[in-house]
Amino acid sequence: MMKRSDWIWTMIGLAAVVFSCYLLYREIRTISLDELTDSLHAIRAHNWLMAAGATLGAYVALAWYDRIAIAHLGKKISWWFITLCSFTTYALAHNIGASVFSGAVVRYRAYSSKGLGAQEIGLLIFFCSFTFALGTLLSGGAVLVCQPDLIKRVADVSPWLSVLIGSLMLGLVALYVLGSWRQFKPWKWGKLHVEYPRLGIVAKQLLAGPLELACAAAIIYFALPADNNPGYLVVLGVFLASFSLALLSHAPGGLGVLEVTFLAAMPELPTADVLAALIVFRGFYLLLPFALSLLVVLGFEWGQWSSRRKQREQP
Repeated sequence: MMKRSDWIWTMIGLAAVVFSCYLLYREIRTISLDELTDSLHAIRAHNWLMAAGATLGAYVALAWYDRIAIAHLGKKISWWFITLCSFTTYALAHNIGASVFSGAVVRYRAYSSKGLGAQEIGLLIFFCSFTFALGTLLSGGAVLVCQPDLIKRVADVSPWLSVLIGSLMLGLVALYVLGSWRQFKPWKWGKLHVEYPRLGIVAKQLLAGPLELACAAAIIYFALPADNNPGYLVVLGVFLASFSLALLSHAPGGLGVLEVTFLAAMPELPTADVLAALIVFRGFYLLLPFALSLLVVLGFEWGQWSSRRKQREQP
């Protein structure tokens, strides 16, 4: 049964979807279906393949999140099992929405079958979420410092503020690395007790987080036309901003939020081309993995049911 807070965040997410879709409608109401279809057909076969490869890279990096967390816990689970569990968790969570289905149920069902307790699984979930947050801080900070003018695409502020915000984000990452190096006191958050991981684990986090975000943004970049393309760093920066807004809004799949942000931040490109690139992103990164994840869940539950039935039939 869902908690009251889950219902509240669900309603907030739905409200964000409705409002974003209204803004999106105002932006695209003059675009015909033929224009959108032409933009999709204009994407070259090579770019489709590159976008598919970027999707694979993103989900490999997400599986690495779980792998790093398992290593931090000192457990040994096969890479294949971790990959399937991670793929299913994120494919469902990205589409249904973190407020409704955070992936905890899938991870608990999967990892408890490998002997992990509820507290260990809770720590694993927190660690994966923190790896993503760390990757966002590192990637966002680097983009804001290296491309300070980029912030004008999403907010009407001075570039020096971009450098300041980026430096603060990078400073938080440096503080975390320092805490691991000097072994600061563990964090205590309610019943959760989190110790600073070893430097080797931190180094892997600093690679996995940005890698996932870089690959996800690359899907959109490869689907955009070459003419007037603002460049990969701009696409990455806009993606980080739009993806962060989508997470804060709790909108399932960031529906509407992603599109509105990209259209506002990329006025130099035809609206139909931007929408076509985002359709490719949703197809590769969200919808196709979602369909495959349902098959994985059915296969896992069938295997668990068959195992229990065999145990009951044994004398």
